[in-house]
Amino acid sequence: MFHAASSLVPSPRSPQNQKDQHHQSPDRRSKQRDAFFDNAKYMAIVLVAVGHAWEPLKGDSRVLTAAYVLVYAFHMPAFILISGFFSRGFDGSPGRLKRLVTGIVVPYIVFETAYPLLKTYVDGVPQDISLLDPYYLTWFLCALLIWRLTTPFWKLVRYPLPLALGIAMLASVTPDIGDDLDLQRVLQFLPFFVLGLNLKPEHFRLVRRRSVRIAAVPVFAFALAFCWWAVPRMNSGWLYHRNSAQELGVPWWVGPVMQLALFGCSLLLTACFLSWVPGRTMWFTALGAGTLYGYLLHGLALKAADYRGWFDHPALHRPLGEIAVTVGVAVFVTLLCTRPVRQVFRFVVEPRMEWAFKRDAAELARERQPQETSREREKVNA
Repeated sequence: MFHAASSLVPSPRSPQNQKDQHHQSPDRRSKQRDAFFDNAKYMAIVLVAVGHAWEPLKGDSRVLTAAYVLVYAFHMPAFILISGFFSRGFDGSPGRLKRLVTGIVVPYIVFETAYPLLKTYVDGVPQDISLLDPYYLTWFLCALLIWRLTTPFWKLVRYPLPLALGIAMLASVTPDIGDDLDLQRVLQFLPFFVLGLNLKPEHFRLVRRRSVRIAAVPVFAFALAFCWWAVPRMNSGWLYHRNSAQELGVPWWVGPVMQLALFGCSLLLTACFLSWVPGRTMWFTALGAGTLYGYLLHGLALKAADYRGWFDHPALHRPLGEIAVTVGVAVFVTLLCTRPVRQVFRFVVEPRMEWAFKRDAAELARERQPQETSREREKVNA
């Protein structure tokens, strides 16, 4: 999904060998990326950031709350589905495990530590640091690590999607799971990842047909109208997938029913969203390689603004203020995905960490072979 260790998932056309990837020219690597998926990642991360910015403002506007509910119904499912699609090649090899450490584990530890420190410094309220209780946005890194490690299992079983749905349904009626590693979200969002694992490129081509793009217009219009109707009638906590049915104050049997209903709705909206994603290279296509930066860094900025009380300003709770916040956050997260920002924060988001890993035997053999060949040629010439 993203390039090298800076990404949550790798590009589908990127080389499997990381060393070869680093030695290729930037132009060649850019040609190997799929513009459609980079465009989808950028558009999704903008929706993620805008949704987070709407959260402290939505209470004053039913229309904004409806838009918030609509976005939350599909933006993370879309992100997770694409992540699953690009996890198909995970086989537990040393190279793949190394990328898990540098691209997921290290950023998780860094930002799981940074968020509580930010609250302590800006808000003045001491906050404990716990690596077992994901804070704010870091739950996705924790979830992706668990999903990726279980990929070989999902590729082994005969009916992976029904099994994943069954697990999600059971999680929705099990309040005793607790908050460790945010397992409720891990399990309830699991079907989208497993579905992505089983998708093929032709499935994405199906949703990109002109007829689907046209059909997506009334679907989204109806969905927005339904969300407006549902605002005072539905608990938006269902969309976060972090609580059981009992914790949301409803009978246990509602949990499995809502899981199936939300899975179907989210999948339909995700297909409609993907149908509108351009397949050609756009001005923002290159930003798709830096969406992990935008994801992690925008959270720090929004939390700092929230702790300072900036979202409490009356002007931001009016229509023009809400529009200004939406545009401003979209521009801000776009800047966070650019190359200069990635170069500055690369040491924490995609560290190389060559010092921490043993050299692969096959890689060492490949390095020795040219040297040995060169010495043999020198002997022959001598």
